Amino acid sequence: MAKRSAGLLIHRRGGNSIQVLLVHPGGPFWAKKDDGAWSIPKGLVDEGEDELAAARREAEEELGIKVEGLFARLGDYRQPGGKIVMAWSVEADIDVATMKSNIFTMEWPPRSGRMKEFPEVDRAGWFTLAEAEVKILKGQRPMLTDLAGQLGAA
Repeated sequence: MAKRSAGLLIHRRGGNSIQVLLVHPGGPFWAKKDDGAWSIPKGLVDEGEDELAAARREAEEELGIKVEGLFARLGDYRQPGGKIVMAWSVEADIDVATMKSNIFTMEWPPRSGRMKEFPEVDRAGWFTLAEAEVKILKGQRPMLTDLAGQLGAA
């Protein structure tokens, strides 16, 4: 069975455009990657956990902020590696300058025997739909199209 993740596509309206909040993964593998590396806040769904509750938990862990609002199901998205991401949209205006991600530990450099801590997310940003199309992971691009349709901006 494919692994399941759940996440939130957080958006806000600014002037005549829609902006979406994306996060950049922390750690050494992603440090020098930008275009095509950003994601919605998301993570694995625990056994027996409600998917929307998992999406909200993951967003809070990655942003350090509890996301509130009206959540609308966007859909299920199969990623290139086979994982299924279940996504919800929610309108919220979050100050990305206050973002504080949780930390993970990994051996770094590889085979060094030294453990090092990294933030799960090293930064977050607001992007127009056109900008997000460039920044977001390839497997998550259909979420942007579905959000535009959901908001009547297609």
